[in-house]
Amino acid sequence: MALPGFEYALPVLTDPFVIGLIVVGTIAGVLVGALPGLSSSMAVALLLPFSLYLDPIPAIALLSALYCAGTFGGSITAILINAPGAPPAAATAFDGYPLAVKGEAGRALGISAVASASGGIFSVLVLLFAAPLLARMAYSFGPPEYFALAVFGLSMLSSISGEQPVKNLIGGCFGLLIATVGVDLTTGIERFTFGVPELYDGIHFIPVLIGLFAVTELLSQAQILGQEKISVTVSAVKLPSWADFKRVKNSILRSSAIGTFIGVLPAEGSTMAAMIGYNEAKRWSDKPEEFGTGSIEGIAGPEAANNAATGGSMVPTLALGIPGSATAAVILGGLQVQGLRPGPYLFEEQPGLLYGIFFAMLLSNLLFLGVGLIGAKVFSRISLVPATLLWPTVFALCFVGAYGLEQSLIDVWVMLAAGLIGFGLKRYGFSPAPIIMGLVLGGLVETSLAQSMIIFDQQWTGFLERPISLVFFALALISVLNAPVRGFIRRRRSR
Repeated sequence: MALPGFEYALPVLTDPFVIGLIVVGTIAGVLVGALPGLSSSMAVALLLPFSLYLDPIPAIALLSALYCAGTFGGSITAILINAPGAPPAAATAFDGYPLAVKGEAGRALGISAVASASGGIFSVLVLLFAAPLLARMAYSFGPPEYFALAVFGLSMLSSISGEQPVKNLIGGCFGLLIATVGVDLTTGIERFTFGVPELYDGIHFIPVLIGLFAVTELLSQAQILGQEKISVTVSAVKLPSWADFKRVKNSILRSSAIGTFIGVLPAEGSTMAAMIGYNEAKRWSDKPEEFGTGSIEGIAGPEAANNAATGGSMVPTLALGIPGSATAAVILGGLQVQGLRPGPYLFEEQPGLLYGIFFAMLLSNLLFLGVGLIGAKVFSRISLVPATLLWPTVFALCFVGAYGLEQSLIDVWVMLAAGLIGFGLKRYGFSPAPIIMGLVLGGLVETSLAQSMIIFDQQWTGFLERPISLVFFALALISVLNAPVRGFIRRRRSR
């Protein structure tokens, strides 16, 4: 059976310029992922201002390729120096580094590359079929349904990092507060502008994004300068043997399905997918006692899951306009800056753009399999770049990216303020991802609520007459209460 939308994607896949950008994005993603401290979220945020000078299809294809490859790149340093290049690769280090210490770094990298590509390809195939179906369902959505959906997306922040549900919800509310800056389109009232004309249109998304991800991480890395890491040499990356493949194939399939499902859930992300993939690989393994000492299943499980979550996270992002992860939120912001509104009408009005994105992600997953197998030894040397050279370069790019959006110094100050605030919040256990989610969803929450109240003649009970809205409100309530109820049950059992 032919893949859906292939006729739209064919012109994109035969355009040398677009293919070149996908190759560049893939290589850059692996490089970024291989650098401890850098992440695909930060890289996409830094690259977003420069992508505005491209047409929508090349721009989003570049960002999507960077997203897919960056998730895999983190496994290189996780295996070789026990320093995950990105948070989703943390679970990979549990068994990847012990296996490398045993002298089998090439085998570990080979398992990682194959599992990552398999998970990514699986999720993109799901994306090709699931996103259009979900978009067709969304045609029945009106402002009340979109408001309830946005509330559900925000409620998922309570589980974005498991142990800090209240802080995540506070971060999401803070993002919503930032989104209210500017002139209210419904009433025309200025809010939190303090007489600054540049704030009448609101606080721009990109400077806040760069500040919370890049500047915050820069300040955090400045605290650990001088720490030494023990690295492992790798002579060559080895393809998994047939015996290895037979042993890990079930883990790859299981974790690919788990990662795709978790990625579809708004705000869950690759890190949680990797942890669950690792736990399930251990649960179903014939040799669970080997986990933590260099089990290849312990590498394949989290790598397949975290890369599958990338494609899964793009399903609600493109079909409903609800980001499935922090990086998907950045790409969603890129779509909005390009003048596009993700959702069901985008599938009708811009099918070539959407299927171009899908096939760009598919091509990127195929490319980083080759890049990972051939160039992992070279990329592993990137981790030796001195932090004293790396982070000043990142800081300079932050200034260029923030100022280049509107050529406004206000955006630079917003970036610096966001970085300082993000650094302070991080020290107290707050993550930047919920703030970004709140900021991205803020416009949808406010606009859909105002439109809903007009439809209901200012009677909030009108929401009770919309079945789809009630379903999303119920799911939001379950999501918020999930963590405290589980904690209560756990405490009762411990007694």
